[in-house]
Amino acid sequence: MCPSGRLVSSITTANPDFRPAFEIIDADRDGKISSDDLRAFYAGISRSSPDKDEDETMMIGTMISVADANKDGFVEFDEFEKVLETAPRGRGSCDGLMKDVFKMMDRDGDGRLSYGDLKSYMESAGLAADDDEIKAMIRLGGGDLNGGVSFDGLLRIFGC
Repeated sequence: MCPSGRLVSSITTANPDFRPAFEIIDADRDGKISSDDLRAFYAGISRSSPDKDEDETMMIGTMISVADANKDGFVEFDEFEKVLETAPRGRGSCDGLMKDVFKMMDRDGDGRLSYGDLKSYMESAGLAADDDEIKAMIRLGGGDLNGGVSFDGLLRIFGC
């Protein structure tokens, strides 16, 4: 549990597996995921494809259309949750999205989320987390302050 309870309370609302992922993608914090939010999210993940822009635009359009049940052009949390709830359960159900989240958070690209990676990401995402909470996240993920958290550890943090 995080000392102030701030992160824990945001993770335990609605579905504990999906709210944190939704909040990470909702870059402008307006309570819905737009094409711009998804572009910002994927901008943090380096790709080396020459057709990156075209592929990314197509992928984002597809993601929005699949999840946007009310066809308003946005993905609200209930729509996001519904799509993820229908995905096969088990460890693999979180892997695709969480691999992208992990790559975005792993600022130095070393395959581990260090204290600095987590602190930097939390600040850039506008999520309040003090030093003790970040250390608690690392411990929850089975990591330590020297080695950080692996991808499997991130899955543990998010309950996947």
